[in-house]
Amino acid sequence: QVQLVESGGGLVQAGGSLRLSCAASGRIFSINTMGWYRQAPGKQRELVAAITSGGTSNYADSVKGRFTISRDNAKNMVYLEMNGLKPEDTAVYYCNAGRVLQRPGLSYRDYWGQGTQVTVSS
Repeated sequence: QVQLVESGGGLVQAGGSLRLSCAASGRIFSINTMGWYRQAPGKQRELVAAITSGGTSNYADSVKGRFTISRDNAKNMVYLEMNGLKPEDTAVYYCNAGRVLQRPGLSYRDYWGQGTQVTVSS
């Protein structure tokens, strides 16, 4: 099995910054894409940012210019640097590992972390 553990959430004032980290552990041969999703109360889960193993990243329009995703392939970790936080960024943030291959010949699978709360006060 593969486990994802997020850290770095918390309470911050509007305009502040937070850095989220996610560590993937277990038997891992490769991870194609790692990303961050968020879900606010009463809303659907949405993509915040994602990055491929080659370093190509994409962002939701709402966070472009404020958030930066990065990845350490050797450590199977992904980070989300969040600056200029707004109250509308308040949500549970989930780490995702997409198209994970535990060993050649097995099927690809996706994995999710348990989530970390980010609260931005106005």
